[in-house]
Amino acid sequence: MSELNRRHFFVTGLAAGAAAAIPAGAAHAEPDPAADPAAETAQALASRGLRTDPFTLGVASGDPDHEGFVLWTRLAQQPMAEDGLGGMPQRPFPVQWQIYGDERARRVVRTGVTVAAPEWGHSVHVEVGGLSSDRDYWYRFRVGPYVSPLGRARTAPHPLSYGGGLAMAFVSCAQYEHGYFTSYRRLAEERPDLILHLGDYQYEYTRDTYNIPGGNVRHHEGPETETLANYRQRHAQYKADPDLQAAHAAAPWLVVWDDHELDNNWADEVPEKPEIPQPNFLTRREAAFRAYYENMPLRRTSIPRGIDMQLYRRIRWGRMATFHMLDTRQYRDDQGCGDGYRDCPAAVDPARSITGAAQERWLLDGFHHSRAQWDILGQQVFFAQRDNNAGPAKITSQDAWDGYVASRQRITQGWLDAKVRNPVVLTGDVHAHWASDLKLDYDDPTGPTVGSELVATSISTGGDGVDSDPATHPFLAINPHLKFYNNQRGYVLTKIERDQLTADFKVVPRVQVPGAEVYTRATFVVEDRVPGVQQTYLRPLDPAMRAARQMTAEETVRLETERP
Repeated sequence: MSELNRRHFFVTGLAAGAAAAIPAGAAHAEPDPAADPAAETAQALASRGLRTDPFTLGVASGDPDHEGFVLWTRLAQQPMAEDGLGGMPQRPFPVQWQIYGDERARRVVRTGVTVAAPEWGHSVHVEVGGLSSDRDYWYRFRVGPYVSPLGRARTAPHPLSYGGGLAMAFVSCAQYEHGYFTSYRRLAEERPDLILHLGDYQYEYTRDTYNIPGGNVRHHEGPETETLANYRQRHAQYKADPDLQAAHAAAPWLVVWDDHELDNNWADEVPEKPEIPQPNFLTRREAAFRAYYENMPLRRTSIPRGIDMQLYRRIRWGRMATFHMLDTRQYRDDQGCGDGYRDCPAAVDPARSITGAAQERWLLDGFHHSRAQWDILGQQVFFAQRDNNAGPAKITSQDAWDGYVASRQRITQGWLDAKVRNPVVLTGDVHAHWASDLKLDYDDPTGPTVGSELVATSISTGGDGVDSDPATHPFLAINPHLKFYNNQRGYVLTKIERDQLTADFKVVPRVQVPGAEVYTRATFVVEDRVPGVQQTYLRPLDPAMRAARQMTAEETVRLETERP
C-alpha cells in the first residue's frame, strides 16, 4: 500500500489529546480554520491576536521508532516576553502539520491538525506513526499564511533489521552567555541520523552571575529561573538561536536533562544548597519540568505530573542499537559530602543510589531482554572512576557516579550478568572530551575491561578552552583506564556499525566569536565484543601550543565545579 493512501496514523495534542486528522488530499467546500489552519487569512488571525510569524523558535523532531517520531514546535510572536507567553493571546490556535517524502517538500505523505494551547505555552507535540522504516522524512507546520522552517526526521530500522550504519552525535552543556552555538551549526552540517542531548540544554543563572574570564559574550534575559514564566522565557531565548534551530531541524533528537535545566547540582527534592532555605524548590521543580516538556520533542508518556516527569526511556534503532536514556537527577540520593571532589565514606554506602531503585530495575531488565548489537546508555555524569589524588586517598567527584559507587557496580555487574554484547556509556556534564575503559574494579588496573565510555565536551560552557597534549593530563596517569582528554568545545560524532563503533571527537577552536570551523581532534574505535576504547587517530598539537602550560588536576576540577 502506498504511503499516499495509508490512513494508519495517530496524533496527540498536548494533555487533552486535542488533535484532528486531515487525510492527505482532502478538500473542503468552505475553509474551516479549525480543520484547515492553512486556509485562515492573516486578517482573520490578527482579529484573534496573531499578527506576526509565530514560528520564531524553529521546529524539532524526536524519539523515533520504526514507524514514526514526535514533531515539535512552539508558537511565539515575541519570544522574549517576560511573562513567558511569547506574545501569544490566551486562546488556542489550530496548527497544521505536514510530512513530506522529499527534501523539496513536494510530495505530501501525511498531514493533520493539532492544537497549540495556552496552558502548555502554545507548544505542539505530534506523535506520528504508520511511516516506512529506516528512511528520511521532512516536515513543517502552518498557521494561516505563516509557514515554519522545514525540518528533517528519520525513522528507525525495522526491529528485526540492522539497517545501514547509524550516524549518531551527542552533545551537552550549552551556556548561552559563554559563547556562540557554532558547534550546533557544524553538527547540523554533518547531517547525522540521530542526535543525543545529555543535559544542560539551558542554564538557570541571571546575567553577570556565571562568568568566564574576560567576560561573557552574550547575556541571559530575565532573573534566575524560578517560575514557569522564567523558564519559558529562558528556553525561548535559547530556542531563538539560529545555530540551535539548525541542529534541531537537521535530525531527530533524544533528550535528557542534567542539573541546570532546574538548578545546579540538585538531587531529587533537594536544591543545590540545602543549608539556604528554598521553600519554593518543589514549585520551582514543577515549573522547570513543565517548561522542559513544552520545549522538547518528547512523547506524551513524558507529560509531567506535578513535580514528577517520566524521562528515562528506551529507544531501539532496529537490531543495531538500543539507547537506554537515563535520568540521574530526579531519583538520586543527595550527594554524600557535598558536590565537589571529596574522599567521602558515603560514596561507597550500598544503600545509596544515583538512579533510584525503580529505574535501576528497569535498566537491568532491559539488559536481560536486549538483543541489540550495541547497548548504549545516554546519561549525564561521569561513569568511570576519576581519582584526582596520586596518593592513597581517593578524592573523586561526589556529583558523578564516583559518589554512588554501589550504583555503578550493580549496573556494571548487571550488564555482565546479562551478557550484554557491547555496553557503551555516553556522558556530558564535565565540559571536556574524555574517553575511558570501564572496569568492574577500578582499584585493580590489571583487571578486565568490561565496557567503554565516551564523554562529550560542552557546546559553549567555559568559553573557548585551550588545546593541550592529552598524554600530559595528570588524571590519565592516576587513572590508567582514562585514555583521552581535551579542553576545547565541540561534540562527538559516531558511526555505529555491526563490527565497530567509531567516535570522532570534534572541536571548534573558538566559541567567543562566531563562525569557527570544526576539526577532528581524535578518533577512537570500539570493536564488536572487544570492550574498551582504541585510539586510531590523534591530530598533532598545534606547535604554538607545545610550550603552553599543561592542564593541572586542580584546574580541571575548578573548570568542572566552579559555579556561582
